Amino acid sequence: MGRILVVEDKEGMRRMLRETLEGAGYQVAEAVDGVEAIRMLNASCYDLVLTDLKLPKKDGLAVLKAAKESDPQIPVIVMTAYGTIRTAVEAMKDGAYDYVEKDEELVDRLLILIERVFEQRRLFTENLVLREELAERMGFPKIVGVSRKMQEVSSLVQKVAGSQATVLLLGESGTGKELFARAIHQMSPRHGRPFVALNSAAIPETLLESELFGHERGAFTSAVALKPGKFELADRGTLFLDEIGELSQAVQAKLLRVLQDQTFERVGGTRSVEVDVRIIAATNSDLAKAVRERRFREDLYFRLNVFPIMIPPLRERPEDIQPLVEHFVAKFAVEMRKPIRSVSEEALKALMRYPWPGNVRELENFVERAVILNQTGILEIKDFVGLDRGLLTQEEPLNLTGSLHKVSQQASQWAEKRLIRQALQESRGNKSKAAELLQVSYKTLLTKIKEYGLESQSEGDG
Repeated sequence: MGRILVVEDKEGMRRMLRETLEGAGYQVAEAVDGVEAIRMLNASCYDLVLTDLKLPKKDGLAVLKAAKESDPQIPVIVMTAYGTIRTAVEAMKDGAYDYVEKDEELVDRLLILIERVFEQRRLFTENLVLREELAERMGFPKIVGVSRKMQEVSSLVQKVAGSQATVLLLGESGTGKELFARAIHQMSPRHGRPFVALNSAAIPETLLESELFGHERGAFTSAVALKPGKFELADRGTLFLDEIGELSQAVQAKLLRVLQDQTFERVGGTRSVEVDVRIIAATNSDLAKAVRERRFREDLYFRLNVFPIMIPPLRERPEDIQPLVEHFVAKFAVEMRKPIRSVSEEALKALMRYPWPGNVRELENFVERAVILNQTGILEIKDFVGLDRGLLTQEEPLNLTGSLHKVSQQASQWAEKRLIRQALQESRGNKSKAAELLQVSYKTLLTKIKEYGLESQSEGDG
């Protein structure tokens, strides 16, 4: 349940309040005077403040003011003795949630009042989350970025959104390609129609054709009924094909036909199905190189590459890190119902230094873990490091001196370490998945992890 700061100078009353509130399931912190209470409010976060009006050093009104300065939404309940009700009313004008008299019914009325406070906060949080979810479903996806490069990308997105042109989103893993695809769809004339996404790399090759084009009943052993594919589901809307470079040659040929004619046959079928679908494709690989190596059809590449948009990696736009951190902190604080006030300057500087090989997705994961771990309301470096000890230190620089062979060997090791670290982050520490991403054996990956001291970033295969 919630954390309550009790401010009371009389030891017997303070002990009684603590035992009563802890017995009701609340976490309780205590302050014996106004100065100590203000210090505690500046150092930590609380869900509610319960303070006496008459206190040594600084009174309850000063505590009320400090609480509201630290968090304008925090509820403050004022306790008052007989004869000081007028002052309590003044406290209400200054933003107190309510006041209670110190009489024989204090405990009963206080428990009812506190329960009401937390119920109202719960409903407020749930409504806020619902509004956020509704905005995501119905409105424009939130793209955070103040850098010049991101402004240029946003400008291209706005220019192409109103057309029917096929868009090819390029960029490293984790840069937010699907977010931009959704933004293009939301700003297009198709915004009221379906947006259907498919990660080509996440589906086995044997099932990919069925996922894209559907299948007829009896097309294969488990096809007990007709199933529409992603193209049919996206009819008159937008189909987002992520990791387009992973398509097999057979699927590439069929996709080319759909782009040319807007028709296809389901797996096991002979009847042509007509659709009206806009394609937005994305890849983190070099498609032009794949074309030269004959791994990707040149005619399909030209069909997809009508309007390419390159999304820059996070390390090339460090000025976007702070607003992204603030956005994710606000998001997860609401989701987890934790009153996070800020990120320390030291932690923010460390986040700015880190090269973010996993880009925005990696940053989001870091912030989510930090919010989970934090207990003070101010995110510190230790919260961001969390389970991945030492991850926020800068990459060791290359020593570009010595023989060509030595420098080449060092560069190779540096690149290997960075790729392994990125694969472990993308697989959330699962070494089996990381080995698949790196296209090496599980045993080879274990050897490399030990060699480069990356054990803290791998969590096994669970």
